Amino acid sequence: MAVILAVDPGREKCGLALVDEKTGVIWQRVVPAAELMTTVGQFVQQGAVQTVVAGDRTGSAKFKTQWDQSGLSAKARLVFVDEHMSSVEGRRRYLRDHPGKGLRRLLPIGLKTPDQPFDDYVAVILAERFLKKNASLGME
Repeated sequence: MAVILAVDPGREKCGLALVDEKTGVIWQRVVPAAELMTTVGQFVQQGAVQTVVAGDRTGSAKFKTQWDQSGLSAKARLVFVDEHMSSVEGRRRYLRDHPGKGLRRLLPIGLKTPDQPFDDYVAVILAERFLKKNASLGME
């Protein structure tokens, strides 16, 4: 399996994360929804990934339609994973990694608000869920 591309599809913006099953996160970004298929296509066409993992809720139907029309399924497989509570986990991880400055550092995470989109962190969570599920099934 090696490297997977995780996608948190949304209406206006989407989170992307390139994750190696052994070393972890290689790359992560938030991109406008209009650029999603171009970015995914670049990774798949370069042969960087053979598996694309996507959340199964907001934006997933549109992403599936775009995927089917793109012809990328000949080069990589698309797998949907349960997105339940992934935004909450992604928010928590973003705030942990970006604690803020000054007095803001002292606030509990529950009282902080992210200062930028964290959809890429949600994509990382989705990748981890996929890898964990496949490891527990003994799949490589």
